[in-house]
Amino acid sequence: MEHKNLKNRLIVALDTDDGGKIDWITEDLKDTVSWVKIGFQALASLGTEIFLWMHERKFQCFLDLKFHDIPNTVARDVGTMTEHGASMINMHASGGIEMMQAARESANAAAKNAKKKTPILLGVTILTSMDEDRFQSNFGSERKITEQVVYLAEQAKAAGLDGVVASPLEIEPIRQACGDKFLIVTPGIRPTWSDVGDQRRFTTPSEAISMGTDYIVVGRPIIKADDPLEAAERILDEMEGSKK
Repeated sequence: MEHKNLKNRLIVALDTDDGGKIDWITEDLKDTVSWVKIGFQALASLGTEIFLWMHERKFQCFLDLKFHDIPNTVARDVGTMTEHGASMINMHASGGIEMMQAARESANAAAKNAKKKTPILLGVTILTSMDEDRFQSNFGSERKITEQVVYLAEQAKAAGLDGVVASPLEIEPIRQACGDKFLIVTPGIRPTWSDVGDQRRFTTPSEAISMGTDYIVVGRPIIKADDPLEAAERILDEMEGSKK
């Protein structure tokens, strides 16, 4: 089945430090998906050369380092990674408006100086490994998870970020608070045939698309599959079934 636009909405998480595995997985997937996610493992193992490598295979790169530091430090790091060619970069929205604003300004300036496309900047809300009980015991907040996620999304939007990373369970309230043009990237995605693993707030690809997410992030069900290409195609089929 041809998936056309859906291939631009599936982000494959390359959560491994095995360069050989990244090589054969991305070679298999280069005509099927458009995005890969690069985290600490892949970056520490392969360095920033991974951006050139992925660009040669026509992938866009989502840099998942979840920056969280003082504004100057995050601004510097986001600018550096923009120059290296990251197309999407995230940071913890809990770092505050000033941190996110500094990141936005730095990304814009770095993209202009390097003559690159300005990256999509995302605020990370609450990790999908958190359920309500864990959230309350860890943070002692008077807010429920959904209330905190929406609050952080509003902060990210006010700071000039393009969107947020949030679980599928918070898509609808984020849309209501931040509008249809505010991007939502959804991890915690598990296909119907996959093990849930350590996810607490998760859903299937078709459900996430039906709920209105812009991108879904899938790692283990693809990269740990015996046939990653077949796994990716099955996920795209699920997405196609509930295309929105």
